[in-house]
Amino acid sequence: MDSAALLDLLGNENRRRILRLLARKPCYVTEISEYLGVSPKAVIEHLRKLDEAGLVESRVDDQRRKYFHIARNVRLEVNVSPYGFASKSAYPANNSVDITACRHLSVDVATEAGDATAETAATSETDDGTSETADAPAESGDATPEAGDELEELLGTLERLETLENELSLAQRWVQGQLCETLDQVSAVVGTGPESRIYADLLASVRGDPKSVTELAADIDAHPEIVADLLENMANEGVVRRTERGWELSTDS
Repeated sequence: MDSAALLDLLGNENRRRILRLLARKPCYVTEISEYLGVSPKAVIEHLRKLDEAGLVESRVDDQRRKYFHIARNVRLEVNVSPYGFASKSAYPANNSVDITACRHLSVDVATEAGDATAETAATSETDDGTSETADAPAESGDATPEAGDELEELLGTLERLETLENELSLAQRWVQGQLCETLDQVSAVVGTGPESRIYADLLASVRGDPKSVTELAADIDAHPEIVADLLENMANEGVVRRTERGWELSTDS
């Protein structure tokens, strides 16, 4: 989808709130209506526009009730500065990107049991082999007395920074792909289906010290009743357990 059209679509606060809710779990129209505090008719119109843009789609459950969920991974980048305004067209995250091909990024990619992790440092290589950070100021004119030499150096720095900007965008795209793949793995292990994000957030919170339902609900910004149901589901699967100190990961999980 064209980035300008996507920006227009996401300019509506209620549509952004719908996407924020659906990023947690699939919902019926009535659930979205209650969450937003607007009429079901208005929700249906917002969902229609999001559906036409390919951001959401619907399915029918066993009771033949229609529920909605986010359809795909999309990335939108916007840059505003005194020197210009630009937005990159939305594109799906791609976890097959060869992140090691980035020339101006220091990348440490480790693979273990098929799971890849990466650490990136925003550095660009200079001609003498040293590196400079992306936010480092350009050298002053003292190092290059001639105006022509100074301008050439500045243009070289500008070119390196523009390349670094593109590589950082590529790295963010790669990380998003890895994030979604990991959430898919959480879904496969816990059996959470399309609700993997809220389960992953809940598990990350439980992974620390034992916590109550109220504390966990505050951590993941969800209603306590929803959190309690999720915990019971995971307890039945042997993933978490309730103790005197609160909810915690099962030792066998």
